[in-house]
Amino acid sequence: MIDARTEEIAQVRTRGSNMASSAARCARNCPQGLGRYGRERGRAPFRLAWSEGCAVRVCLVFAAGVIALTAFATWAFALDRQALWSVVNACVADHKLTRAPFPCLKVDLGGGKERGYVVLYAPFERDTILAPTRKIVGVEDPYLQSSAAPNYFADAWEAWLNLNGERGRLPDLGFALVVNCALARSQDQLHIHMGCLAPSARSALDAAAPRLAIGEWSPIGPLVPHQPFWAFRTGTADLGRLDPFRLAAEGFADKVRNLALLTVVVASARIAGADEFVVLASYAGAPHAWWPVGADNLLLARCPSGPRPYLSQ
Repeated sequence: MIDARTEEIAQVRTRGSNMASSAARCARNCPQGLGRYGRERGRAPFRLAWSEGCAVRVCLVFAAGVIALTAFATWAFALDRQALWSVVNACVADHKLTRAPFPCLKVDLGGGKERGYVVLYAPFERDTILAPTRKIVGVEDPYLQSSAAPNYFADAWEAWLNLNGERGRLPDLGFALVVNCALARSQDQLHIHMGCLAPSARSALDAAAPRLAIGEWSPIGPLVPHQPFWAFRTGTADLGRLDPFRLAAEGFADKVRNLALLTVVVASARIAGADEFVVLASYAGAPHAWWPVGADNLLLARCPSGPRPYLSQ
């Protein structure tokens, strides 16, 4: 017997398929329809060309929106681990056509699509994320270990500051960035969660921070119950000078052969009166760990005070 949830999922898929078919018909038929109308009305050739071009643009934008909304639906129901990638492509297409980021919040292609990113809300959640516009599976992708890879953590930090009007600020002590391990994520496209550390995680980091040595990985115990973490004190408040993915891969080389097991976090801490970034990491199957943890366990949906992830207020 098909339960109610399965029926609802099937309906979402059917509606999305029907809308996509309608969008495709629009893209095929709109230009000809408007062209005939233009000729019947005796409009000048340049008016006819403008009408047809406008129709194509409108139809393509409509099609991109349908694809994105359908992908959001499948993502929300955990139907398709490539749904986020579909949304990213829809945002890029809309940005190129209209200069608008819909359905994302921001599209940055300043360095080209291979180095660009989008910022968006996860569906039905108060969760802001950054995702590359290049296909990158997740924390385990070899590209992230290459010198050619952009610093997506720095991009996420700058995106949050810019959209909050806080450019140039020192790290906010509540804010953190999280990349889940493969076992704790629902999408196979790299994405960085933005939010504020949960009180228990914040307290654990603050207690351990004074003992950390610059440039070394140190165990700090559980940031959340039953999941030990390690911390790397960077000694800098410039995230652009850091490569958290490579730091984690090198620091856990003796513990983890499969980088897909890693959870990587970037947070700020005040140590000896100065603010700086700390890279935190753990891995699925760590000693005394009960289950893989991720952004859902480490971050709050809303920051308790001060600057917060944009649109989460």
